[in-house]
Amino acid sequence: MMKKRNKTSKTFIGSLTTSVVMLIIACFIGSCSVSYKFNGASIDYNKTKTIQIADFPIRASYVWGPMEAMFNNALKDIYANHTQLIQVKRNGDLKVEGEITQYSQRNKSVTSDGYSAQVELSMTVNVRFTNTKNHNEDFERQFTATQSYDSNLSLTSVQEDLVSQMIEVITEQIFDATVANW
Repeated sequence: MMKKRNKTSKTFIGSLTTSVVMLIIACFIGSCSVSYKFNGASIDYNKTKTIQIADFPIRASYVWGPMEAMFNNALKDIYANHTQLIQVKRNGDLKVEGEITQYSQRNKSVTSDGYSAQVELSMTVNVRFTNTKNHNEDFERQFTATQSYDSNLSLTSVQEDLVSQMIEVITEQIFDATVANW
């Protein structure tokens, strides 16, 4: 009796292994033409292979010098890290360009004695997106992020951290708007 069970167990395990292998092969074959990633990018790499990302200059009246380089590097990094698109200087299948149009601070809340309690820092970026493979997806849109800080702190002491956080939010918004296509 033991020999019969072992043979049955081996047959069951063999057919289970075959089923698992077939399932893996089917999933691999089915995913060859379009790549869907858990980060939200849905790009048909058979049609779209390159992206052209222009440097975004600062066109705001208030300027913090390092912000331009920080933004441009972060924008290029998000596409490099989350897609298989090759970044090119010109003639990209996708084109992302624009400018930083606003960088400002304002009092967000006031204490009972009339002094500022919190300050809000804001950043806005204007983006022009062109999909040369599907012009129905082209757009020009503004993306904004804000961060608040205690008015007892100086802007210079918190500026780099707050700008980094706003850049992360805005680059994710741009990424989602251009290649997520949900």
